[in-house]
Amino acid sequence: MQNLWYKNAVIYCVDVDAFKDSNGDGIGDFRGLADHLDHIEALGANCIWLLPFYPSPNRDNGYDVADYYSVDPRYGSLGDFVEFMQAASDRGLRVIVDLVVNHTSIDHPWFQASRSDPHSPYRDWYVWRKDKPADAEEGVIFPGVQRSTWTYDRKRQEYYNHRFYEHQADLNIANPAVREEIQRIMGFWLALGVSGFRIDAAPFMLEGLEGDPHAYLAELQSFLSWRKAEAILLAEANIPMSEADEYFGDGDRLHLIFNFPLNQRLFLGLARHDAAPVADLLKTLPEIPQIAQWATFLRNHDEIDLGRLTDEERAEVFAAFGPEKHMQLYERGLRRRLAPMLGVDERRIRMAFSLMLALPGTPVLWYGDEIGMGENLDLPERHPVRTPMQWTPEGAGGFSEADPKRWVRAPVMDGPFAPAFVNAERQRVEGESLFSTVQRLVRARRAAREIGWAPAEVIDLGAPSVLALRARWRGGDVVTLHNLADRPATVDLSAVVAGRRCIALLGQDAQDATGNGGVWRLGAFGFEWLRLG
Repeated sequence: MQNLWYKNAVIYCVDVDAFKDSNGDGIGDFRGLADHLDHIEALGANCIWLLPFYPSPNRDNGYDVADYYSVDPRYGSLGDFVEFMQAASDRGLRVIVDLVVNHTSIDHPWFQASRSDPHSPYRDWYVWRKDKPADAEEGVIFPGVQRSTWTYDRKRQEYYNHRFYEHQADLNIANPAVREEIQRIMGFWLALGVSGFRIDAAPFMLEGLEGDPHAYLAELQSFLSWRKAEAILLAEANIPMSEADEYFGDGDRLHLIFNFPLNQRLFLGLARHDAAPVADLLKTLPEIPQIAQWATFLRNHDEIDLGRLTDEERAEVFAAFGPEKHMQLYERGLRRRLAPMLGVDERRIRMAFSLMLALPGTPVLWYGDEIGMGENLDLPERHPVRTPMQWTPEGAGGFSEADPKRWVRAPVMDGPFAPAFVNAERQRVEGESLFSTVQRLVRARRAAREIGWAPAEVIDLGAPSVLALRARWRGGDVVTLHNLADRPATVDLSAVVAGRRCIALLGQDAQDATGNGGVWRLGAFGFEWLRLG
């Protein structure tokens, strides 16, 4: 029987270089992370997703990999990674790591051999062309920053393909030797204890494969299941729902896919104070195999991608959450942290967390959001949301003993999101802090296994601002209510409760108006989790 542990997991995403510095050089490392796992454990998450920590020129936050079989010396040694893995295991925390094999850094020895040695075995490991394609300026991933997807290499005297930055050359996945090497990379980290991989840029990884490109995903899962049966593949794939079956297959391809369309509709709903954008999307979710799962999120390490909204819808979200041009990015997204976007009303932030955890799928949290960290918009591109973790109220937040000028990225120093007001130390002991609220929500989510296993049923209660969801699985029955509006709303659950016992699990500004679970009054940004007995 398969171990579908991820169905009821809560994943916490960590950027190692920004979490905790243990040696005073201003850069986070594995020793610092290992020493602060109690924070993640206390939150209630049971899986950690590590952003790339491999040796890299670091032109793209580590996604320009120069060596897949080691740890960037800035973060420690391979031995430090193993010690971190042991510390995580001791706390019951699984670890998944980024598998970045769509491209490598141009500094990678493979690329250097491919461009310089006509007889190298790596000659065809990348995508080369003698002539620059006519559509080279189309399909760029970073508009306004990236100009082309093909760059001329003077040494080889050919053009190489790069869907992302020109310093990230695309690997030739059609080459069997490349695919064999990818399996070798996976096997290496599996042997060191990881529980799976988050596949970076999955759709672009499949470009260039003939026939059924998505069949390659089954090849990856087959290898994974032989090496470690319970290991998973979580894909970054911003795809329309019509393509979901190609990525999930019959349960023989991906285990999880980030639900980007749902995330975009969620922010549209928050902007409008209207549940309809989320409800309408949930009603169109396709049926997926039993082993498959969506991954839900509010924020991640990149921009909030609104590219699948209409121009008018995107303008609404920009107006609500990023009205100034420097808050926007790549003509499609927002480069802001969750708390400052949702404003000074912390009820709205708490409700957003509750809603995300109540959505069907596996929730993924971005480090620092659980304490309401802010962004540093003076940093370039996607870096504003990657500021150092704020541990203490003193100084710049206790991330490192080094002078903040030497820190990996400039911290948030001033304003309402400065460490004096937003820090883990204080919130861990305050019963009504944002951390404590998210902690209770995470525990409720892990206790409500129905949400992870059952498809979501949208209940129409006639209140436009209230999203009512029901999850039923193996005799369990959970209903969640969320008011997206800044004004109270009343809903009648009598037909749903139907005389059954209604147990309130946790909530915010919600009141049972009749005493039997029938009519509920939700305050502005109010929510409630109910179990029907």
